[in-house]
Amino acid sequence: AAPPPSAPGEPAPPPPPLQYSLLLQHLVGDKRQPRVWDPATLGGIPCPPKSEEQKMVERVMESCPFKAALACVGGGFVLGGAFGIFTAGIDTNVGFDPKDPYRTPTAKEVLKDMGQRGISYAKNFAIVGAMFSCTECVVESYRGKSDWKNSVISGCITGGAIGFRAGLKAGVIGCGGFAAFSAAVDYYLR
Repeated sequence: AAPPPSAPGEPAPPPPPLQYSLLLQHLVGDKRQPRVWDPATLGGIPCPPKSEEQKMVERVMESCPFKAALACVGGGFVLGGAFGIFTAGIDTNVGFDPKDPYRTPTAKEVLKDMGQRGISYAKNFAIVGAMFSCTECVVESYRGKSDWKNSVISGCITGGAIGFRAGLKAGVIGCGGFAAFSAAVDYYLR
């Protein structure tokens, strides 16, 4: 409602007070109209809505068992095996027979030693990768956040669990070392 006009020379009456309750109803109350966010209106790339199959695949790929299996097979077994074969290839003692130190090892013996070392490294890397990935997923699910702290906490738990087999001191050192390594990798990748 508009205020009544004032006579000339009289001061204008003050405007009516702002009713915050009406304003709040339109901003956060029942009369608030939800706005649908469309990236195309902001100049983004328009994309069609995801189908149920796409959503299901995303849920599977974001699950903890899938992440642990991927880290175990991809990051652990394959990378560990390749690292083991590489280190065996540059090691001068591969195929070495202590009974006959002057005998040159055959290609078959060298390949056998390389395979054994590759499998040994692959198992170890797979176990560590699966432990770290599973721990990180559980920590992230518990905290409800995805930040650098998850990898540091997971690194500490994983390193501590691996080192604890050799004693408390080794567990503490493993916790700190793996946590520092995880923090450095996370800092570099982000």
